[in-house]
Amino acid sequence: MAAQRDSETDTAGDGAAPGEHTPPRRHRLAGRIIGVAALVAFIVAVPAVARLLDFGVRVGEGAAVESSVEGFYGSATPTPASTAAAPGTIVRSEPVVGAPDGATALRVVYHSTDVDGADILVSGLIVAPSEPAAAGTRTVVSWAHPTTGTAPHCAPSSGIAPFALIEGLTDLLADGDVVVATDYAGMGVPGPASFLIGATEAANVLDIARAAQHVEGIGASDRVVLWGHSQGGHAALFAAQRAATYAPELDVRGVAVAAPASDLAALLQDDIRDVSGVTIGAYAFNAYAEAYADRLPTDPLSTILSPAGVAAVPAMAKLCLLGENKQLHDIADPMIGSFLTADPATAPVWSDLLQENTPTERITVPLFVAQGSKDTLIRPTVTAAYVAAQEQAGATVSSHVYPDADHATVALTALADLRAWMRTL
Repeated sequence: MAAQRDSETDTAGDGAAPGEHTPPRRHRLAGRIIGVAALVAFIVAVPAVARLLDFGVRVGEGAAVESSVEGFYGSATPTPASTAAAPGTIVRSEPVVGAPDGATALRVVYHSTDVDGADILVSGLIVAPSEPAAAGTRTVVSWAHPTTGTAPHCAPSSGIAPFALIEGLTDLLADGDVVVATDYAGMGVPGPASFLIGATEAANVLDIARAAQHVEGIGASDRVVLWGHSQGGHAALFAAQRAATYAPELDVRGVAVAAPASDLAALLQDDIRDVSGVTIGAYAFNAYAEAYADRLPTDPLSTILSPAGVAAVPAMAKLCLLGENKQLHDIADPMIGSFLTADPATAPVWSDLLQENTPTERITVPLFVAQGSKDTLIRPTVTAAYVAAQEQAGATVSSHVYPDADHATVALTALADLRAWMRTL
């Protein structure tokens, strides 16, 4: 696949801040190989997730090129020559090894916008069937990934198994679709916070669908289906809400979500008393403190967190769920039950921000919702309430509850129903 580029140079630095100590590259590579080995071990150990192995993950091939990946991402700030580029314009691209059989893939950096509408650069993947297609003949599925972290090195596209977290990838490619997957702002390419910030996530998800249309020979059309899991469900719902005004040229046919973060206040209230809740809270509070610094009081974390929580959040925000889970647990475990000093859902300003970033608007395109009955992170009652609200508002909803699925497995469990639903769009 050949991508069009603007005038910005493809040369990028290694991503380390001036004066920042950077571990030797061989140590970083070894750490990532260990992290992927742990992921593969988890996949093998959990039968319901074993289908991830079908995604054509080739760890050996990925490791061989990993040393060249970090310099690809560069800075989130566009150069003066590219500042005026339209959202979706590709700045640079490179082939990615290990794509599923019969597919080719590009790692891309493209223009998007943040919560303030500022022009930023974001990274992600574009994957398409290898057989060339005429322009505008293939539907684009824009995948929004579940939480992997918030730091630049947590980006799915930067790992040596970048396709493993695109749930349903091989099936969607077999159906003839182009699949695009944003990393979200601040991941891969360093940049502004995006975690559970609806406007930023939405722009990133929609703009990579725009970017696919600039890639020659893959047949990407303006027909788009949005598909997201957990945090990605939140992103996909906001993309559906904003598509008509933000990207009116895209023909969004439908939005599918699995265990979506559809009620942020409920999410924090339900889960803040375990490690997952503390981790999600740390990611969210750090992101909001950065993105909404002009609206929050000075030292905003201290208005809702304990002193230990305030101290822990910056460190946790630098860690990824995959590969650095033990470090997250070491920090979060001692704070269970003592992380918060005030409920952010009722605290001044924080409550407004959570409400603004909760997807409450009626979805005007067909909506597919999957929920596992055994999910203890996104509670089934919360998803049921969201579905009921959408139905009452007049949305067209296809709702599926899977009795044996939990948070990790619900998206894969829903794939057959998802593909059948997509054929009706």
